[in-house]
Amino acid sequence: MTTCPPADIGMSLEEVDTPALLIDLDAFERNLERLAASLSYTNVRLRPHAKTHKCPVIALRQMALGAVGVCCQKVSEAEALVYGGVSNVLITNEIVGTQKLRRAASLVRLAEVAVCADDAENVAAIDKVALDFNVQIPVYVELNVGADRCGVESGQPVLALAREIDAAPGLRFAGLQAYHGSAQHVRGYEERRTAIASAVEKVSQSLDLLKRHGLPCHIVTGAGTGTYHFEAESGVYNELQAGSYIFMDADYAKNLDEDGKPVRTFDHSLFVYTTVMSRPCKDWAVVDAGHKSVSIDSGMPWVDGMEGVEYIRASDEHGKLEIHKTDCPIRIGDKIKLIPGHCDPTVNLFDWYVGVRSNRVETIWPITARGAVL
Repeated sequence: MTTCPPADIGMSLEEVDTPALLIDLDAFERNLERLAASLSYTNVRLRPHAKTHKCPVIALRQMALGAVGVCCQKVSEAEALVYGGVSNVLITNEIVGTQKLRRAASLVRLAEVAVCADDAENVAAIDKVALDFNVQIPVYVELNVGADRCGVESGQPVLALAREIDAAPGLRFAGLQAYHGSAQHVRGYEERRTAIASAVEKVSQSLDLLKRHGLPCHIVTGAGTGTYHFEAESGVYNELQAGSYIFMDADYAKNLDEDGKPVRTFDHSLFVYTTVMSRPCKDWAVVDAGHKSVSIDSGMPWVDGMEGVEYIRASDEHGKLEIHKTDCPIRIGDKIKLIPGHCDPTVNLFDWYVGVRSNRVETIWPITARGAVL
């Protein structure tokens, strides 16, 4: 069941009910524009990952600034995006099972929708459904570039699977999916660069082999918010999948730049708005945002703009703040902003974004693909 929005357009920030998911629209728009501008003088395309925001409104804003389309992880996410007006979607995941494949094939009649594969039997299953639906489905070979999750190994396994796709009458070999997820949160700049250099080498080997055997590969897609500039400069990747850049969570803010200081290319624009519900003693307070309002898989959220106050523990509906300053003025009823440790699963806990500018609610956007896990 979709809940009612926690705010009305035009009300002040202080009036917003909690817990609520806020977007600082000024910071959000700066983030959109910064990444788009950084790629505007290159031949590298942006295909941002919509698993971060799950919202067609945001996807369309990204495309209005030049993105060729978006990525997502699940067929149900793709459905929410396509039905919301997004015309180009890459499902950066393996789709297994006839029911899911049929739903994906039906989307191909409405938009440019592509999938990934790392197995010949799965390719045959995709081809069968494509023929049943009388469509041609673009398929990317997923290459394991170091994340050791999905994907075939570089070289001969890539060629073998690309040949299977190319020979299938209902499919089209679209390129390589080469995302190094494990590299995104490696803290050190040089360590991240080394990880991506290894990925680039694996992609290059595979591209050379495909070319020698007459299988041109026009798209190499991958990269994330933590490493996108390395892939953009590689001369090998020509499509970037950064997603979290629009929001920037606390975990990404721990990555270090070349000078050894935290990376600050993008601004924090996503916040969980929460109310102090108890102040039982001077050393701590309790807020109404716990596990069901903020993800802690990548660490606790940060308390925004309040020095000496730390979010230290979450229960289902409670968050405990430790107060290190004896003169901290926090009182019951006060509302504070939390910067999530991990933006993607935090977004999936809410039905609505509350867009705020100058401490006033300007817009409310539905998180259309919330809970889209099929």
